[in-house]
Amino acid sequence: MILLDTHAWVWWVHDDEQLTANQLDAIQTNETDTIGVSAISCWEIAKLVERGRLELPVPLEKWFEQALSYPGIRILELTPEIAIESTRLPGEFHRDPADQIIVATARVHDCPLVTADERILDYPSVKTIG
Repeated sequence: MILLDTHAWVWWVHDDEQLTANQLDAIQTNETDTIGVSAISCWEIAKLVERGRLELPVPLEKWFEQALSYPGIRILELTPEIAIESTRLPGEFHRDPADQIIVATARVHDCPLVTADERILDYPSVKTIG
């Protein structure tokens, strides 16, 4: 399984050129065919739309319906283990709670995180695909 950061999920759904060849290859050749998305990413997308920072081509409900129907997509719940891990990330990590939960999700599920976020790519305590 691989885990998509929120922006990587949006980019993948929209065939956005910001998704690197390496990231796209990781998604397409994922050995388990499971593409994880943290439940917090659904909240992040809804908040971005609410604040006008993200425009979707269809209403939010329709977008989620379509984006969650992609083959292999699996929403990874926010479990107590992930919540605790997000507060105990080793070393220095920035204070964005959504990023903390996404990184903790990747760590708990022991899977690489597809991201373009430099702060996450520079964090040595999570496997990333940038």
